[in-house]
Amino acid sequence: MSYRRLPSLSALRAFEAAARHESAKLAAQELSVTATAISHQVRGLEEALGVTLFLRKPRQLALTPQGHELLQVLETAFDSISHVVERLSAVPLRHTVTLSTTPAVAVRWLLPWVCMLRDSHPGIDLRIHASHEPVALDGLTADIAIRYGDGRWPGLVAEKLFDNTFMPTCSPQLGLHDVNQLTSHSLIHFHPQESVAAPINWALWQKRAKVPELDVNAGLVFSDETHAIAAATGSQGVALMSRQLIADELREGRLVQPFGPVLEGKPFFLVYPQISQHNPLIIAIRDWVMSVPGGLSKLSS
Repeated sequence: MSYRRLPSLSALRAFEAAARHESAKLAAQELSVTATAISHQVRGLEEALGVTLFLRKPRQLALTPQGHELLQVLETAFDSISHVVERLSAVPLRHTVTLSTTPAVAVRWLLPWVCMLRDSHPGIDLRIHASHEPVALDGLTADIAIRYGDGRWPGLVAEKLFDNTFMPTCSPQLGLHDVNQLTSHSLIHFHPQESVAAPINWALWQKRAKVPELDVNAGLVFSDETHAIAAATGSQGVALMSRQLIADELREGRLVQPFGPVLEGKPFFLVYPQISQHNPLIIAIRDWVMSVPGGLSKLSS
């Protein structure tokens, strides 16, 4: 491999500035050094090249033919470097953060508010990993997660997002008002495909409601909560849903709670490794999630 034989780049830069301004003083101002330093760099360059680059006159530097030749090459080279640096600097540095959560929380709570994150942190690319299974927050599968549970995960910071209250819900078109009417309607079940069980099911609700004649195994079964919600909204039966995830339908009257009781499930938490709690990217995602409408920060205000 052959190596380029180049003089000091600092000397070349000093010469180019002095030649362009025809003044060591003005070159010194541009490069934030002294005029003496410019003169020293130029003389060193002349010695290295074995040529005279300037004819030194009072208050002026005049280029020799060799100086003119070198200046033309340096101006082209420095301009090219400047353009490339400017172009590269204009490309924003992007970062990717993966957030793991359940499919329903992703679709029904987070996604409508991704614009908030994009506006405040345009350099962050959010990846959402949707699963009911807890995944490793190792920076490979995911970096941060929303989980339901008791809030105790070793090695993780857990911040409560919202309670998880389950209630019977259906379309007002069904005309349900009394729990005794439930046996004449289909039940809508949510059974995730993963090994984890649904947080609350009709069997648990039946024990509280004391409706022994209700067949809690019959009805429509979905592996996705959003499908179960859609079936309930479409008057296909009665679903046992988390109040938080159907807040829009309840507010707009597309779903109603015809009767009780309601069951308290395990709350949702935002969790991330303790060693990452000062990571600016994790802080950005954390602040965004905590500001999403519907969380405790909003419910309590």
